[in-house]
Amino acid sequence: MTTGIILLLTVALLGVCLFRASYDIRRGVYLKALCKKETVERVVFLTFDDGPDERYTPLTLDVLKRYRATATFFCIGKRAEEHPALVRRIVSGGHTVGNHSYSHSNAFPLFSLKKMLADMKRSEECLERITGERTGLFRPPFGVTNPVVAKAVRLSGYTVIGWSVRSLDTRGEAPGKIFRRIVKQLSPGDVILLHDRMPGCPELLVLLLDYLDEQGYKVTGIDKLVQS
Repeated sequence: MTTGIILLLTVALLGVCLFRASYDIRRGVYLKALCKKETVERVVFLTFDDGPDERYTPLTLDVLKRYRATATFFCIGKRAEEHPALVRRIVSGGHTVGNHSYSHSNAFPLFSLKKMLADMKRSEECLERITGERTGLFRPPFGVTNPVVAKAVRLSGYTVIGWSVRSLDTRGEAPGKIFRRIVKQLSPGDVILLHDRMPGCPELLVLLLDYLDEQGYKVTGIDKLVQS
């Protein structure tokens, strides 16, 4: 095998590795994200992406209230603008709101730095107008990271929250199947990724919170992760 072919294969392999790394926020290749709390204490962190949703976010909040559980909602700015009362209800329920971009565009990871910063800022300003506070927390759309995302985060001064348990609830599977997938992965300190826009979210949440209670887990606020 010639030196040129070896070099091409090496470059190709490196490209594949970097591509895969960009789609796994837990790897921390491009930026540091808080994905799990290192602890033996039975605590977990619930996070919800892509809301607020007019139909399913209220039902999700009802379940959290019933179980006295605290969560973090990473809101899409344009949806927050459409449903400001839901954002206020999230905060008044003792939950935390985070920035999940304004557009949540499929092309977000490919935005220029200027466009990405503008998108993030628009969402931040929207959430601040509604809640009266700056969130300081960011979760990249789809959890995709790259050097541009990393620079935008650094310039914006955000703390990035990832996850250690990905429910894959957006596949639209039955809540019971998603629940079993989650508990197979579960361990102390986990950050669980859910989506409050999904129809099965409230039912899934009941299954999960019942299980966590039975197993002696405490569902706690994201501040316990950020301060660790």
